[in-house]
Amino acid sequence: MSMAHLVVQLLSGLAAGSVLFLIASGLSIIFGVTRIVNFAHGSFTMLGAYLTIDLIGRLPDGGFGFWAAVGLAALVAGGLGVLLERLVLRRLYRSPELFPLLATFGVVLIVQDAALALWGPEDLLGPRAPGLTGTVLVLGLRFPVYDLFLIALGPVVLGLLRLVFHGTGWGTRVRAATEDPEMAAALGIDQHRLFTGVLFLGSALAGLGGALQVPREAITLQMDMATVIEAFVVVVIGGMGSLGGAFVAALLIGVLQAFGILAFPRIALVLVFLVMAVVLMLRPNGLFGRAEPAAGSHQALSQGSFAPPGPLARLVGGIALGLLALVPLAANDYSLIVLTEIFILALFAASLHFLLAVGGMVSFGHAAFFGLGAYGAALAVTGLDAAMLPALALAPLAAGLGAALVGALCVRLGGVYLAMLTLAFAQILWSIVFQWSSVTGGDNGLLGIWPEPWASGRAAYYWLTLVLCAGAMLGLRRLVAAPFGYALRASRDSALRAAAVGLPVDRLRWLAFALAGALAGLAGGLQAFAKGSVFPALLAVPTSVDGLVMVLLGGLEALSGPLVGAAVFHGLETEAMRGTGHWRLLLGAVILAMVLVCPSGLSGVVGRVAARLTGSARRP
Repeated sequence: MSMAHLVVQLLSGLAAGSVLFLIASGLSIIFGVTRIVNFAHGSFTMLGAYLTIDLIGRLPDGGFGFWAAVGLAALVAGGLGVLLERLVLRRLYRSPELFPLLATFGVVLIVQDAALALWGPEDLLGPRAPGLTGTVLVLGLRFPVYDLFLIALGPVVLGLLRLVFHGTGWGTRVRAATEDPEMAAALGIDQHRLFTGVLFLGSALAGLGGALQVPREAITLQMDMATVIEAFVVVVIGGMGSLGGAFVAALLIGVLQAFGILAFPRIALVLVFLVMAVVLMLRPNGLFGRAEPAAGSHQALSQGSFAPPGPLARLVGGIALGLLALVPLAANDYSLIVLTEIFILALFAASLHFLLAVGGMVSFGHAAFFGLGAYGAALAVTGLDAAMLPALALAPLAAGLGAALVGALCVRLGGVYLAMLTLAFAQILWSIVFQWSSVTGGDNGLLGIWPEPWASGRAAYYWLTLVLCAGAMLGLRRLVAAPFGYALRASRDSALRAAAVGLPVDRLRWLAFALAGALAGLAGGLQAFAKGSVFPALLAVPTSVDGLVMVLLGGLEALSGPLVGAAVFHGLETEAMRGTGHWRLLLGAVILAMVLVCPSGLSGVVGRVAARLTGSARRP
C-alpha cells in the first residue's frame, strides 16, 4: 500500500475516532460523577441519529435545516437523559452498581421497541452535510471534507469540556462531587441538580455523536448496543472518568479499526477487545485512570449470609422438586420444552449468581463459558462421535478450563474493570467460534446434536435436565455453606481483612471463577442437546446480559433467586413474543418496575411475605 493510501486510511480512522470520542466522553462524564454504568447511553446515540433524519425532513431545506436538526436531536437526547435521571436513576444512586445497569438495560429494550414503532425495521440513509459535501486532495487521493470537519471537531469538544469543568463554577462543583461526594454534600452542593446536569450533558453528547453519523453510515436498530459497547471499551482503555484518556483511546480505537480491516482481517472483529485486554492486564485502571478500590473492598453487590435452609425450607423444596418430577405425567410437549429451557437457564443464572453474590465479582462475559460448554458437547458428538453422556461430561470440563484461564488474568481486577475484561475475553472467544468455520461451522453453527434414543423423548430429556440442574444447584448451595463458601464471602466483604487473617484471596476468587464457568458449561451442554444445534450467539453479549437480568430479577440475597429469575424472565420473553410484537417494551417495563419497586428481587419479596406469614402464625 502506498504512503498516500496509508495517510488517507489514518485520516479515516481519526474521523471515526473523533465521533466515538463524542459518545464516549458523555459516558465517561456520567460515570465519573454518578458512578453509574449507563447501558442506555447507546440508545441516546441511536435516537440522536433517527431524530436527525426525521427532523431534516420536517425543517426547511438547505444548510440551516440539517444543522438545526443535528442541534435539536442532541438537545432532545439531553432532555431524555434528564428524564432518565429524575424518574429512574435518582432512586438508585445508593444501590450496588448492577442495579442501575439493569434499569438502564430495561430502558434500552423500551427505546428499541419505540424506535421500531416510529421508524420501522429498515436501515435509514441520511443526506450529506450541506457545505461539507466535497472532497480535498490528500497526496493525490480524494478525502471527504466532512471527515476533516469531524477530525477537527474532536479536539474542539475536548477543549470546550475542559473549559467547562475547569473554568466554571458548575464544573468545579462537578469535580468536587467526583473527588469526594460526601464532602461536597456537607458543603451544601445540591447533588441531585448536579447529577441532572451531568446526565443532560452526557446524553446530549451521545445524541450529537449519533446525529453526526447520519452523513457517514446507515442508521439501524442495532446501533445502540454496538455503540455502547465500543464506548465502554474506549472509556475503560482511557481510564474511567478521564476525558483526556477517552480522547486518546477513541482515536487509538478509530485508527486500529481503520488499519485492522486491512492488516489483520481475521481478527478485525475483536481487535479493540484484544487491545482492551492487553491494556487492562498491563494497567488495571486504564491508560489514564485512577486506582479503583481493591477487589473486594468496593461496595459489595450482596451482603447475603446464605444460611443453610431450615427444616421447613427443605420440606418445601423437596415437595416442589417432587411436583416438578411429576409434571411430564400431565403436561404437553410445549410445556416440557419451556420448563426444560427454564432449568437450563436457571443453572446458567445460578453459576453467575455464585460469582456475583458470593464471590463479589461482576462479569459481563459469562456467556463465554455457556457457549464453551455447548460447543464442547457439540464437537464431541460431531468430531469424536461421542455418546451424549460423555459429551455432557466434556461440556463443564471445557468451560471450566476456559474459565480457569480467563480467571487467572481477570480476578485481580475489581468493579467495572473486571467486568469489561471478562467482556473482552468473551468477545475474543465469540470471534474465534464465529470465524473458525472448518471446526465450529461459523455462522451456520453445528447441527444434529440430538439426545440418544433413551433420552430423545420430551419427558425423558426433561427428567435428565431436572436431575442434572437440580443436582448441580443443590451442590452449589452446599458449597456456599461449606468452609470454602465462608472464606469466599469473607474475601467478598473485605479482601484486606481476609488476606490479613491468612486467606488466599486471589486463589479463592480464581477457584470460584473456574467453578462458575464449569457450571455454566454444563448448562450450555444441556442447551446444545435440547436445541439440537449450537450457534455463536450463545457466546455473544446479549446472552451475558440475559444472565445478569435473570440474576437480578430473582434477587442477589437468596440462593433460590436464579431459579425464580429464570422462570420469570424466560416465561415473560416466551409469552410476550407469542402474544405481542412489542415484547421488548413489555420486558423492559417489567425490568424497570422490578428494579424500582423491589430491588431485592422476586425471591426477596417472597421471603419477606413468608417471614410475615410465619411471624403471624407464631403469635398467640
